[in-house]
Amino acid sequence: MPDTGPRGQRPDQQPPPDPPAAAPAPSAAASRAAKFTSANMVRSLLPLTVLMLVIVWVTSIRQNPEDPVRDVDPGPSIALAAERAGYPLLVPQQLPSGWRTTSVRTSAVSGGPGDPVTLEIGWLTPAEEYAGYVISDGRGVDALDDVLDGATGDGTTRLGGVTWDRRTTERGETALTRTEGPATLLVTGSAPDEELETLAAAVAPYRAP
Repeated sequence: MPDTGPRGQRPDQQPPPDPPAAAPAPSAAASRAAKFTSANMVRSLLPLTVLMLVIVWVTSIRQNPEDPVRDVDPGPSIALAAERAGYPLLVPQQLPSGWRTTSVRTSAVSGGPGDPVTLEIGWLTPAEEYAGYVISDGRGVDALDDVLDGATGDGTTRLGGVTWDRRTTERGETALTRTEGPATLLVTGSAPDEELETLAAAVAPYRAP
């Protein structure tokens, strides 16, 4: 009798083997990790890189390495100081061509009603030197004391119809100073005396535009 195998079935009648079990579906985290390849990272960062390059390019074309000086508008600070000062504000006006305002600040920004008001303005002169102007009715103002402390008297000079005291600072720079009511005025800097005198002669009462 032929061997019919298990359960009486012939060998050529055996049932087919079971199909392999299907692999489990990847989790959402695994799917995200698979997508986070180097190529995908580069593609995602490309727009940001392009934007950064554009910003750098725009910044570079706005800056002239041959002229690093940046002009500032002193108008708002002067107007604020004039509004809050307890004295008639005097400022240099109508300076000749070539004077460039490079800095301005005033204590009126943070001061309260009745507080002393200090105004400081700096210029790059036509001789490419620094000239500064300070006016204040405060005591112990650094912008004044840093220049006048230790300065030696050097006579007076008449500029713009007004007498200024001439001094030589400890740094060897000329300082022109005078008082007007409660306020002290100061002109100084590394600029030559002729330019400092031009600045002092331009000082006049401020009038709002």
